[in-house]
Amino acid sequence: MTGHAGSFAEADNLKKILVDRLAVLYVCNQHFLLAVRYDLIRNATSNVLFVLGLTLGGPGAVSAQTDTDYPTRPVKVVVSFTAGGTTDVIARSVGQSLAEQFRQPFVIENKPGSGGNIGNEIVARAAADGYTLTVASVGPIAINPTLFKNLKYDPLTELVPVILIADVPNVLVINPTLPIKTFSEFVAYGKAKNGTLNYASTGVGTSAHLSSFMLIQRMGVEAQHIPYKGAEALNDLLAGRIDFMFATIPSVISQIKAGKLRALAVSSAQPSRSLPGVPTIAQSGYPGFEAGSWFGMLAPRGTPDAVIRKLNHGVTRAMAGLEESFIAQGADPVGGSPEFFRDFIQKEYEKWKVVVIESGASAR
Repeated sequence: MTGHAGSFAEADNLKKILVDRLAVLYVCNQHFLLAVRYDLIRNATSNVLFVLGLTLGGPGAVSAQTDTDYPTRPVKVVVSFTAGGTTDVIARSVGQSLAEQFRQPFVIENKPGSGGNIGNEIVARAAADGYTLTVASVGPIAINPTLFKNLKYDPLTELVPVILIADVPNVLVINPTLPIKTFSEFVAYGKAKNGTLNYASTGVGTSAHLSSFMLIQRMGVEAQHIPYKGAEALNDLLAGRIDFMFATIPSVISQIKAGKLRALAVSSAQPSRSLPGVPTIAQSGYPGFEAGSWFGMLAPRGTPDAVIRKLNHGVTRAMAGLEESFIAQGADPVGGSPEFFRDFIQKEYEKWKVVVIESGASAR
């Protein structure tokens, strides 16, 4: 019996030791679980804050996206005029190259109306993230702020310049049935027919209208302005119902080469590479005369500078491959920094503001 009693006593001792150790293990385990739960909660909180930082535009997340990842989805490029026009052709050419470079679609959307104001206002109101851009021309950016009295947005402050893509001079063209071969003959003819000549434009306040106004003012003569909508002006010039007009080179270069129109002079400060041999108005007796169209890319105000720079570099590379095509179509590639384009726009605005006021042109 004594042996059995000893065995039971040892078993009780072992049981107590085992229970005590299990208790210690339980307490340690609880502390471990609490520690794990704390780490999980802390990590989850950090993740939530990081996601909130992304959502609210946290600086670290935005810079990472704009500096390295942009673009990660399709980019919309708004053109404020109809398909097939000069602005549209330039936008599609550049957009195709950007799509190949960045491996993301650059989708052209035509939003015509109100002299280009409708499309550009859409861009000005868009998110400033680089995914909505515009390829715009001189009219909506530099002329309309003075021409339209009640603009709903300010293109000079609500759109950020990316790059000046191309300069597109206006060319003075006449129907070849007129007894005029040179610009000097045109001036003499205009003075002899003072008050009886007429000229066409693609609308009141357009570059074509204001270029003609500037010229007849410098010539010291009067002529009747007949505004048209779009291609109707060119059709009447070809038919001989209009005496002269200024037109962008791309819109008339094929008719000039075919002999259906006669080019007398270009409105740019330098001769156009697209029309070699055609003099400038400035070198033909009216120094300082410069008027014409230009086309550039802009983005909503507040677009990150890293995105602006990346787009600028992309368009610069695109223009290198498009130079010959642009020149053949009547556009002179320009390029340059965003700052250069910004200063250029300001000078253009100041120049056209004076012309619009002197011409009395206005639109609503």
